[in-house]
This record gives sequence, structure tokens and C-alpha cells, in this order.
Amino acid sequence: MAAESAAMEVLPLTASQARTIASWRYPGAYATYDFADADELARDHWAVIESGELVGYCCFGPPARVPGAHERPGTLDLGYGLAPERMAQHAGRRFVGAILEFAEKRFEVDQFRLYILDWNRRSQKVAEALGFAFESILKSGEGTFMVFVRDVGA
Repeated sequence: MAAESAAMEVLPLTASQARTIASWRYPGAYATYDFADADELARDHWAVIESGELVGYCCFGPPARVPGAHERPGTLDLGYGLAPERMAQHAGRRFVGAILEFAEKRFEVDQFRLYILDWNRRSQKVAEALGFAFESILKSGEGTFMVFVRDVGA
């Protein structure tokens, strides 16, 4: 099952793609998004593909939830990461839009929820442009997160 949005599609993540993602290294503060465990990625993440190329990954539900966050009935937590070389190239809206489109078709929920580190203004702008609204702050051992929500279909 694939969902398309501006030539991006969400597909099951292969072991090879998981190893590629685990090798990505983000610059500066973004290094917090580095993965080391390809097996963890392969278990619960999805690939985002554009023109046959791996451009990022996403996850849904518990793997997307940051420490200290709790499940909320009817709400799907989303997590994602764009390939480091794709950052700051204005692909964020298409990238997250493809993930949202996929999630709307695959999951029966009323609302989406994102956790974005307070310093990550790029991601915050993308969320706001896609109709997410700031809901609260969540502090965890991983940092201070801004929680954004959006109704499905908004």
C-alpha cells in the first residue's frame, strides 16, 4: 500500500533502507535525530520515497511518542525525519504532506499529533503550514518539545 503526494510515497521500510537511515548523520543540534539501531528502524518505521530514492522515514503511534507523552484515544502520534542532505531545500511540506496523506488512508483516527523540539523552527513552520496548531509544551530527557495537533482531513 502506497500513498502519493507530489511524487513522494510511503512504503514499508526494507532492511537495506534501515541501514542507510542508521548511517545518516545530521549537522549540529539536528544530530539528536541520528539513529544507531537499524533493527529498531526496520521494526516500526516506514520509508518515504521520491522518484525511487529514499528521502526520509516516518513512524506512527508508540514509536513516534516522546518520553513522558501518553496515548490519547482517537489521536495518532507521528514522527518523521528527512534525509540530512534534503534539509533546508523546501521539501518539508511535500514530505510531511505525503506522510499525512498516507496516515489518513491507513489509520482510523480523529487527530494527528507531532512533537517538535522547541529549537527546531523549520519543523514548526512546516507543521503550521500544514494546519497543525500548537497545543502544549512537553519536557523530557530528550529536550523540550512543542506539541502540535491537527484534525484529520483539515
